[in-house]
Amino acid sequence: MKRRALSKDRKRTRATMVPPGAGRVELCSGLLEGGTTPSMGVLQVIKQCVQIPVFVMIRPRGGDFLYSDREVEVMKADIHLAKLYGADGLVLGALTEDGHVDTELCMELLSSCRPLPVTFHRAFDMVQDPVLALETLLTLGFERVLTSGCDSSALEGLPMIKQLIEQAKGKIVVMPGGGITERNLQRILEGSGATEFHCSARSARDSGMKFRNTSVAMGASLSSSEYCSKVTDVAKVRTLTAIAKSVL
Repeated sequence: MKRRALSKDRKRTRATMVPPGAGRVELCSGLLEGGTTPSMGVLQVIKQCVQIPVFVMIRPRGGDFLYSDREVEVMKADIHLAKLYGADGLVLGALTEDGHVDTELCMELLSSCRPLPVTFHRAFDMVQDPVLALETLLTLGFERVLTSGCDSSALEGLPMIKQLIEQAKGKIVVMPGGGITERNLQRILEGSGATEFHCSARSARDSGMKFRNTSVAMGASLSSSEYCSKVTDVAKVRTLTAIAKSVL
């Protein structure tokens, strides 16, 4: 069965529930930064509203995946709270300065996460040697890895994703993610042999604000407008689900 992991930005969950077809939610904040740890308040509310597993992103900031001791303390505290508030799984990753999986830190974090399943996120796409990195994740005991094939999108990285799935031999789930849409999903699934995939399935929605001060931005000048939000598109999820079922 093809499973769909739907990425949801915590800022927009109040107005949209998870539509039929999604097999799992990856809950995060800050999608413009590639995803960061969401608030525990939104985790609590989401758990009351959905019946499918909710995996929580553990990432204290955007940027690289080389973490300071203080950031590691934050990650461990967030893991504890996510488990306390009902997370069904966790999503994390850490690298060394040389671009290898940080084995020592990942062992510490995995110990804090258990008995919950853990996904290694797209930090994988920043490693120096993906073949070696996958073997490391297998040894550590991660249940799955999210990857675009170490390229700009899952479609561009399709050859590497296929290679990784063949290398994994079912011992770890290699889950394509990054730029997956209704237009390329079938090609990615058929070309890789993947049994799960990850997407945001978002559409833009205009703000309900009548008064708008367009000369002020709450974030960086290149960030999205305060008067336009990205929300889960039910029609897109249904279409993606239908495509996945057709590939079975």
